[in-house]
Amino acid sequence: MFRQAEPFGKKATPLTGFPVEFVSAARRGILLLALAATASAAQVSTSASRVAPPADPDAPALVGTGNDQAMRMTVPVTIDGHGPYRFVVDTGADRTVVSREVATALRLEAGNPATLHSMSGVGEVATVILRRLGIAGRTTNEIHAPALEQSNLGANGLLGLDTLKGRRIIMDFRRKTLSILASGEREPTDPDTIVVTARTRFGQLVLVDADVDGAPITVIIDTGAQNTIGNGALRRILGKRNRHLEFFKTELIDVTGGRLPAEVAAVGHMRIGGLNIDDLVVAFADAHPFARFGLTDRPAMLLGMDTLRGFRRVSVDFGQRKVRFLPPGAV
Repeated sequence: MFRQAEPFGKKATPLTGFPVEFVSAARRGILLLALAATASAAQVSTSASRVAPPADPDAPALVGTGNDQAMRMTVPVTIDGHGPYRFVVDTGADRTVVSREVATALRLEAGNPATLHSMSGVGEVATVILRRLGIAGRTTNEIHAPALEQSNLGANGLLGLDTLKGRRIIMDFRRKTLSILASGEREPTDPDTIVVTARTRFGQLVLVDADVDGAPITVIIDTGAQNTIGNGALRRILGKRNRHLEFFKTELIDVTGGRLPAEVAAVGHMRIGGLNIDDLVVAFADAHPFARFGLTDRPAMLLGMDTLRGFRRVSVDFGQRKVRFLPPGAV
């Protein structure tokens, strides 16, 4: 699935680690039943006894991780001193979201109505007030968080950019840990790490040094997405370049329960900075985030957890606008 190459005169490091069976299953259409844009319909308990104890306020900012049923990384958080609850770290969400079940259990006060951008569209939603949201000993105050159905979230909530801005997220998939640090704080270093400089738009990191089968693309790191999603412009270009590319119909489900028709295919070759990925599995859909970023007519991709988990470690630094990838073959 992965191979070493030096496309377009740029030195590249091969990415290895995805099981070959993953791609084969996608080509046969077997994977389609599991595809969702943000989460599968998971049943997550709101009881504090079902999750790890809260982080020590004096401990380092290593918060550890669990995984929801969509294989996204979750961290324990406290709300107004209660919890902990499992929240997905979602670099693709502009707002922190809490489940209605948790909001009801804690009798959270209603907040101001808010605009919520989801995979299927944009709309006004009701919010509740999180007076104190605690993560690894750090507190964010007065968050007006949209309250959505837990079955659509796949967790007790999502940590969005309003709580992640100015911070660095380190996802170590080999150790199965996630760290949330201040931007610029020291992190593990490795000579094989590939650093990609990003731009920011609406607070999110956008990578422009990337291409798929030679077609330049814009990439957004989205840790809240179970699957990697490409827009219609990318699908059209790839379909023209490879007449034998097979597409399988499926449906994406977002955090509001909205459904979006999509097509899945295993594309040929993708490069991000100095990294090469072959046979990348992509769900193609005209998802709302592409329109919001002004990327409807330009090839673009939301890089989801199915792809990110192929690395040994991924670091996303919002303050320094850097994304660091450590290939799984690194010692």
